[in-house]
Amino acid sequence: MKNIAIIPARGGSKRIPRKNIREFCGKPIIAYSIEAALRSQLFEHVIVSTDDEEIAAISRKYGAEVPFVRPANLSDDYTGTNEVVVHAIQYLQKQGVDFNYVCCLYATAPFVQQQHLQEALEQLMNCKGKYYAFSVGKFDYPVQRSFTINVENKNISLLNPESIGARSQDLPDVYHDAGQFYWALAQDFVEIKGGTFSEFSIPYILPNYLVQDIDTEDDWRRAEYMYQAYLAELGQ
Repeated sequence: MKNIAIIPARGGSKRIPRKNIREFCGKPIIAYSIEAALRSQLFEHVIVSTDDEEIAAISRKYGAEVPFVRPANLSDDYTGTNEVVVHAIQYLQKQGVDFNYVCCLYATAPFVQQQHLQEALEQLMNCKGKYYAFSVGKFDYPVQRSFTINVENKNISLLNPESIGARSQDLPDVYHDAGQFYWALAQDFVEIKGGTFSEFSIPYILPNYLVQDIDTEDDWRRAEYMYQAYLAELGQ
């Protein structure tokens, strides 16, 4: 069985400029995803899809392949990840590259672990009727008690008023996309059988100390603190 990893990494990130190659605890953040993919020994090819020459050069330095320049119409603020993955799949297929499963691996996932990639693929292959496997994390705080704040008058509005008096242990656990990786057969990325958030998916639950979305400067700082603490625990 042959698999490929596709790492989307466009150059025009807005909230954190140059986000995909910004230094994170000593090296470009994309390097963590590339190295985890290579260490897993799951992939015939680790591909970075980018429109940016500097990202391409850094990706090659850390062992990834950059066989094409992503088209401009797939490099704006509105193009979805799946469109980028499908473009890469179809490009490689036209070049005669043979593969079965595809892993979309985000460029800003420094906590991704090779064993989690391996285990998620194994679980997907062993689950009949499922087409996708993706990483998830559990919300620390009961989201049923969440509320919004009106920025003008500072009023709050409960999302689930009926849950505000419930004990935490009586509320169901709620999960979110961890933003690390997504597995599927190549044709299932292309045909989209229901999508990731459907009955066709299985969640791979990550420990919360390895989950941190990185979209803002505050996220970035928190992620670096978490990563440094993780390295300290490992004695590195």
